[in-house]
Amino acid sequence: MLYNWNNSETIPWLIRISLCLFALLIGSLTDLRKREVPDFVNYGLIFAGVGINLLFSIIYSDYWYILSSILGLAIFFCVAWAMFYTGQWGGGDSKMLMGLGATMGINISFSAPFFSVHQFLLYFLFNVLVFGALYGLLWSIFKSIQFRKKFAKEWKRTQTAMKIGKLKIYLLALVILGFGSFVFINDISMRILMLSFMFVMTSTFYIWIFIRTVEKTSMLKFVKPTSLTEGDWIVKDIYVQKKYVCGPKDLGISKSQIRKLVRFYRQGKIKNVLIKEGIPFVPSFFFAFLATLLVGHPLVWIF
Repeated sequence: MLYNWNNSETIPWLIRISLCLFALLIGSLTDLRKREVPDFVNYGLIFAGVGINLLFSIIYSDYWYILSSILGLAIFFCVAWAMFYTGQWGGGDSKMLMGLGATMGINISFSAPFFSVHQFLLYFLFNVLVFGALYGLLWSIFKSIQFRKKFAKEWKRTQTAMKIGKLKIYLLALVILGFGSFVFINDISMRILMLSFMFVMTSTFYIWIFIRTVEKTSMLKFVKPTSLTEGDWIVKDIYVQKKYVCGPKDLGISKSQIRKLVRFYRQGKIKNVLIKEGIPFVPSFFFAFLATLLVGHPLVWIF
C-alpha cells in the first residue's frame, strides 16, 4: 500500500473508504441502468461525509477532520460546477463528486507527507480525468459498433458538411511542418516532444469528429414527457403557444418543467421530446477510486 497512516487514522480511513465505495457502487449500478443517480445516494453521501468527519473531530479532539471535509466539499463543488456548466457531466455526477470530497476530505498543508492519506483526493481527481477520458472513449467505441450502420452514414455526411477535405490539408501541412522541424532538431527529448505534439493534434481532431458522430447516431432519442427524469438534456428549445418551456440552455430539465411538459402532453399540445442521453460517468469514478486506493497517483508511481 502506498499510503502511510498511524493507528488513530486507521478506523476513520476505513469507515470513509467503505462509505465512498458503497455509494459509488450503488451510483454506478443506477447510472448504468437508468442514466441517473438517486438524490438520496448523493445527498446522503454529502451529509454523511460531513457528519462522520465532525464526529471524528470530537472523538479524536482534532479539528482537521471537519476542516478537511469542508475543504474537500468546497473544492470539489468548484470542480463539479465547472464540469456541469460546461456540459461535461450531469447533475448526478457532480453531486457524487461533491459527496466524495466531503467524505474523504482534502489536505492543502505542505507539511503533509506526499504519500499521505490526506492527499488521496488530489490523486483521485487526477485519476478521474484519466479514467473519465478512457471510459468515455471506450463507451463511444462501443456505441459506434452497436449502431455501426447509422454511424457509417453519419460519418460520411459529417465529413461532407464540415469540409473535412480542406481540414485534412491543414493537418497534413501541420505534420509536414512538424517533421521538417524534427529533421533540424538533434536533441532526442525534443524530437519525442515534437512527435507527441503532432500525434496529439492529429488524433484529437479525429476523436472530436468521432465523438460528435456517435452522439448524433446513438445518444439522441425521442421520448414521451411522462418518461422524462430530472436532469435530462433537452436538445432543442420547446415552445408552447410561443412561450418558452425548456431547452438546452437549462443544462438539464427540472421537475417543474417536466410537470409542465406532462400537462401539455395530456392536453395534446406536444407529443415527443428529443433528449440527449449522456454517458453514465459514475462507473468511471468507481474505477478511478479503486485505482487511487491501489496505486495512488499513476505518474508518481511510474516515475
